[in-house]
Amino acid sequence: MATKTYKPTTPSRRNMVTPSFSEITKKKPEKSLVTVLKKNAGRNNTGRITVRHHGGGNRQKYRIIDFKRNSEAINKVVAIEYDPNRTAYIALLQDESGKKSYIVAPDGLSVGDTLYAGEHADIKTGNVLPIGAIPVGTFIHAIELYPGRGAQLVRSAGAAAQLMAKENGMAQIRLPSGEVRLVRLDCRATIGQVGNLEHENIKLGKAGKTRHLGIRPTVRGSVMNPVDHPHGGGEGRSPIGRPSPVTPWGKPTLGYKTRNKKARTDKFIVKRRNDK
Repeated sequence: MATKTYKPTTPSRRNMVTPSFSEITKKKPEKSLVTVLKKNAGRNNTGRITVRHHGGGNRQKYRIIDFKRNSEAINKVVAIEYDPNRTAYIALLQDESGKKSYIVAPDGLSVGDTLYAGEHADIKTGNVLPIGAIPVGTFIHAIELYPGRGAQLVRSAGAAAQLMAKENGMAQIRLPSGEVRLVRLDCRATIGQVGNLEHENIKLGKAGKTRHLGIRPTVRGSVMNPVDHPHGGGEGRSPIGRPSPVTPWGKPTLGYKTRNKKARTDKFIVKRRNDK
């Protein structure tokens, strides 16, 4: 996976870094695995904006990803494709009966590889096994939290979790954030690291590319009027005037904890991400 840089022919080109897409082998998605994706520009059912900075952007179709990997048939990798709905690339698989499906493409997967799913699959990149059948120390991704529900954790580009220990029917997994969490041994996970490792080095370079992603501009509170934001108003550049910066609705930001103090899943977290 490589990136592409440009000569500074314009100010935006100077710092732009784009993917080279050298891993992509197929341009158009599989028609049977594509569905319409409707935009709502951050509005809810009453038409009010409930999420700011959403709107516009390129029209996209959703690729139906198989996060469950229930089929124990032998799957062959037919193509590696781009997916506009996620940071990772996706791999098109085809089993012996001709049925096709998409998965999140792990690092090192290439066209022609054979993938297996099930308890007796080899410990090889792209294979899916119950966590109980995976050796301690293995790097994994696409982890289930509930058996049969499908992968929910560690799915974005370059992400990998590590299996740290197994005891009392639970596995301790160190997530990319540094958090150590308990997950049931009968939940499934995929071996290896998610591909497209260079994603973190991408620089959009210009405002227009952000708009293509469907992200609208963010206006700083300090340049607004007092009626619009707690930081607004004052002559010239004014200080915040409070102990901590706040949201437009007066809630503290910068380090303010938003996790529920009585969260049901606290008992599954062995170590929080910031704990020493």
